[in-house]
Amino acid sequence: MTNSPSIKQVYEWLEEVKDPEIPVLSLVDLGVITEVEIKGDTVKIELTPTFAGCPAMDIMRNEVIEKLKNKGIQNVTATISFRIPWSSELISEKGKKALKQYGLAPPPSNKIFTELEILENAICPRCDNTHTEMKSPFGPTLCRSLYYCFDCKEAFEQFKPL
Repeated sequence: MTNSPSIKQVYEWLEEVKDPEIPVLSLVDLGVITEVEIKGDTVKIELTPTFAGCPAMDIMRNEVIEKLKNKGIQNVTATISFRIPWSSELISEKGKKALKQYGLAPPPSNKIFTELEILENAICPRCDNTHTEMKSPFGPTLCRSLYYCFDCKEAFEQFKPL
C-alpha cells in the first residue's frame, strides 16, 4: 500500500473482525481495540482483553493482523496491553444491540452500581422483562453469567458489567 490509511479507515476495517466467542460483535464494538496508531507505513494496534485470562486474545490479535494485511498493510503490529483497563462501558451502543439480538443480555451501566445486589436480576433479552434470577455468576466464559427468566421461561446469559 503506497498511501497510509486513515485511523477512521483502520477502524472501519477492524469492524469486520468479530469476537470469536460472540460472532455478531466486532472487536471495535466490544471495545477491545483501545488504540490505533499510524506512523508512515506502519499501523500499530493495541488490544485490551475483557479479562486478564481471556483465552481468545491470541486469536483476536492474529485476526487483526491478518485483516489489515489483507487490506494491503504490510507493517502491522498488534499488542495486548493492560495500559487502559477494559470496562463494559467500552461496549458501543451498536454492540449492546448486537448482544441483545444474539440472545445475550447487555451489561447494565457500571455507573449505576452501588451494591452487587443489582447483579441478581437482569433484563431478559428475549422478552425485556425483569422477573429474572441469576442462576450462576459463572457462565461459559468469564465475562458472562447465567440467568433464568420467569416470564418467558428461558435461560439466558448476561455479559457481566465491569
